[in-house]
Amino acid sequence: MTKNTQNTNPHLVAKTSTANGSSRYNDVPLEDYALLSDLQTGLLVSKEGSVDWLCLPRFDSPAIFCGILGSPDDGRWKLSVRGGMVVERRYKPNTFILETIWETATGKVKVTDFLPPATLQADLIRAVECLEGEITITHDLRVRFNYARALPWFSPTTIPGTEEPALLCKAGPDGLLISGPRLYSASPEDLSEEGESNLLPRLIGDFTLTAGDKLDWSLTWFPSWQQTPVPAQADVALETTTDFWQDWISNFEVDSPWSTLVKRSLLVLRALTHSDTGGIVAAPTASLPEDFGGERNWDYRYTWLRDAALTVEVMVSHGFADGAMDWRNWLLRAVAGDVENLQIMYGLGGERELDEKELPNLRGYADSRPVRIGNGAAGQYQADVVGEVMLALASLRDAGLAEDEFSWGLQKRLLDYQTNNIHQKDHGIWEMRGELHYFTHGRVMMWAAYNEGIRAVEEHGLDGDVESWKYHRDRLRDEILEHGFDTDRGCFTQFYGGTEVDASLLQLPATGFIAADDPKMLGTVAAIEQDLVDEYGYVYRYRTEDGVDGLSGDEAPFLICTFWLIEQYAASGRVADAQERMKVVCQAANDLGLLAEEYDPRHQRLTGNFPQAFSHLSLIRASDAIGRASASEKMS
Repeated sequence: MTKNTQNTNPHLVAKTSTANGSSRYNDVPLEDYALLSDLQTGLLVSKEGSVDWLCLPRFDSPAIFCGILGSPDDGRWKLSVRGGMVVERRYKPNTFILETIWETATGKVKVTDFLPPATLQADLIRAVECLEGEITITHDLRVRFNYARALPWFSPTTIPGTEEPALLCKAGPDGLLISGPRLYSASPEDLSEEGESNLLPRLIGDFTLTAGDKLDWSLTWFPSWQQTPVPAQADVALETTTDFWQDWISNFEVDSPWSTLVKRSLLVLRALTHSDTGGIVAAPTASLPEDFGGERNWDYRYTWLRDAALTVEVMVSHGFADGAMDWRNWLLRAVAGDVENLQIMYGLGGERELDEKELPNLRGYADSRPVRIGNGAAGQYQADVVGEVMLALASLRDAGLAEDEFSWGLQKRLLDYQTNNIHQKDHGIWEMRGELHYFTHGRVMMWAAYNEGIRAVEEHGLDGDVESWKYHRDRLRDEILEHGFDTDRGCFTQFYGGTEVDASLLQLPATGFIAADDPKMLGTVAAIEQDLVDEYGYVYRYRTEDGVDGLSGDEAPFLICTFWLIEQYAASGRVADAQERMKVVCQAANDLGLLAEEYDPRHQRLTGNFPQAFSHLSLIRASDAIGRASASEKMS
């Protein structure tokens, strides 16, 4: 391995401290966070009970809590136990209902956090139950609308139809109803030891419970100009939420040593799907850094055609076809009749304007700046995207789901779009911001797009210009083997005329372009092992020190790339190697089975946006590949 894996970046370990020595800015490891989801939005809550990220009402709405990208004063809701420590946390089986057990010298308490599946409103419910002795619950709630750029005002009210007190919180288009035992505005003498400004609004409150006591709070979002909503009832919502998640996963069965992680990964993919539109976000977060202290900070709260297509393939292979059909319908609406202006990503509702902006008011996670919202990659041309979509829709056909004239008509137009752009260089799967190239992976995906169009006609009886597609497919094969393969090294290359490899080349067998055990593929694997695999067995996307991506800094290994290598090992007969590598990489998951985009094994830190659909779908694929290979070995 020629890549320098020594990362001396001080932001991995350093904290920004106030004069009294306590940390002012967020340095909570990503692995300490849990995801909650209502299929409209997703929040992150830390092991110590602080909700540090929440966008309402949708995944891609402005955040009301973004302390994870700065300080607690940038928005958070911390519910903790005075003088206590967390001794256990877990999801209620097969749900996204988080249960956290705290202990103190005088008692024991369970905190239950969840988002009920959204209907007409969005609720965050936080419930506590004293299990033993006596404890004190303490709150610190700081609402900051619009990424901490809009301070709200509070006013007392009552829950509609009752005399129960509540608080209204409004700023611009956003309204919140905060219900439950009353929280009060903080005065200067109530400031915590953390040293934040005493001029910004906060709500605080302490509540003492003894064994058997229960309390609950809810935060309900609504458009500020509409009538105040009635918050969800905690007990009823808990039962409904439990049934929702457990019913969805109830028919899933897999015989795998990693079945628990596979099941959690499927749940994550569902949790990242917007129930109303069918759009699938790449991650629920924005600007969590790939390089601590660096500039590689991107907003992932949108629907990438590639990421969603790969998710659909995984869901279909495990019998979850309904969600896949929702995505197909989303695709038809998003692209509509404007194929010539195809984007590689859209908003959850199919929005096209995803302008990238910087938020100078936020310091960034681990001082990683700039903090970005929106994503400029939406305007890139990436040659692989049509192929990814065609492969996903082919998986639906192969699973027996009926094609219709609108879906197939779109696919034919996508192939026309590809033909019109067949000579255009692109930014590649990794959204390079440097020089354009003919990326080998992208060219193979173009081959796959034509191949799937041909299969649709020949195997499923659909109509299409097969002769033209065959012509372009066959020319692409000859071109790739001539310009995308280095005969001296015996491997495929990152782009035409280059000598470097790229982890995306591990996906070539999945397209049908080449067999996993073909000598050309085995030579490519050997080159990737030499150039991109670190001493711990994790895989980098590519060598960043050459500046090919147009960005400064480095990055940690990408988890999807490591799972791709495992998948390749299994498919090419290296089953024992695949199993050993799988054991290693699955240790990167946190205690709740969640994975970020990257993992730094040297410092044992998750990095990048979290949790990441790419990482979870590739874990499932790696487990499936090992299962198929192991079964084949037994049969032989």
